[in-house]
Amino acid sequence: MNRLISIASLMSLVFAIAATVHGQTSAKPTDDARRGTRVMVSGDSIVQAQPDTAVITVAVVTQAKRAIDAQQQNATKSDAVMRALKSSAGTGAEVKTGGYNLQPQRIYKEGQPPTITGYEARNSITVTIADLTKIGAVIDAAGQAGANDVGGISFTLRNDRSVRDKALSEATTEAMSKAKVIAQSLGGRVVRVVEVQEEGFQRPQPIYANQEFAVQRGQAVSTPIEVGSLDIRSRVQLVAEIEMQ
Repeated sequence: MNRLISIASLMSLVFAIAATVHGQTSAKPTDDARRGTRVMVSGDSIVQAQPDTAVITVAVVTQAKRAIDAQQQNATKSDAVMRALKSSAGTGAEVKTGGYNLQPQRIYKEGQPPTITGYEARNSITVTIADLTKIGAVIDAAGQAGANDVGGISFTLRNDRSVRDKALSEATTEAMSKAKVIAQSLGGRVVRVVEVQEEGFQRPQPIYANQEFAVQRGQAVSTPIEVGSLDIRSRVQLVAEIEMQ
């Protein structure tokens, strides 16, 4: 009899413990469950900066009946232009050949093979300078020395790290601001950033300006150059977790 009572008591204790554990297990999700969602936003930023470097491209173009004549004439004029550019650009400037080609000039007539009437030689020269106040003088010197084609001028930023960092910071701030506005509109708050990535950074785009040599009443006129600003763009995309209240 005592044995039966002991077994019955033991079974009652086991059922009580099981009920307690089951109650705790089923109650836990209810206590910890939180309503939430995620939102994906992007931030954009444009920071302006003043260029500190100019790249000028000029060319010497010569034409002649014979290829050798076009080459020799071009070599003589190109040498003079090179010396003029190095002198006018000053210390620290980089003057180098950007390209060279020699090609025949042809006349096409219907039903006949093309006829070569002469040859054209082109020597392109690139000048990179940090003193932007010398741009006009460099172009004028090139024209006076024999350059007869200006490919263009581009302005750029030699060291853009600090500007890049500023653009990235502003883009990130804008993205976070958007996430917070969305969270508040939904009656919640941003609890953490799940993912963030820089979608794309655009380096300073050169500002191109085509120039022509100006001549007025037989006298060379100084070439005016207006240096603008550069746009440095950055975009950030992030995923934020919102807790609903």
